[in-house]
Amino acid sequence: MKLRPCLGRDKGFTLIELMIVVAIIGILAAIAIPKFAALIRKSGEGASKGNLGAIRSALSIYYGDMEGSYPMRLQAMTVSSKYLSQIPLAKAPDYHPDTSVEAVYTGACVGTITDWTDSGVPAGWQYCPTSTEANYGLVLVNCTHTDTKGSVWSSY
Repeated sequence: MKLRPCLGRDKGFTLIELMIVVAIIGILAAIAIPKFAALIRKSGEGASKGNLGAIRSALSIYYGDMEGSYPMRLQAMTVSSKYLSQIPLAKAPDYHPDTSVEAVYTGACVGTITDWTDSGVPAGWQYCPTSTEANYGLVLVNCTHTDTKGSVWSSY
């Protein structure tokens, strides 16, 4: 059997076929983009939790080395890079820019951070260096908003 070339018809896709492919790609993108944005936000939350754990661990080592006292500022732990090379960033995606700013409370640091305030400043860290307070040495994320699971950032 001999094949005949198509007469009067070029090879290629029709407009309908191309429109169907574009519609399918659009549907897939509409599903994937919100999921991707949620993954980016969750990674920021995980980074904050990890950085908070690093600060708390360094504070514990500092507390042991100084025989029962915490530093007056978190920056004291970066001297000579003995405990931390630098204060890590606090990330509160969608609410505050990433920062390592430290809010130090020299007065009453009683209760939880929700009793303190994040007052619209960059997230950063809340730290209580007052030895007479119940929360002496406590470090929290300085944000009273909620994460993707509905937990308040400062509850980490």
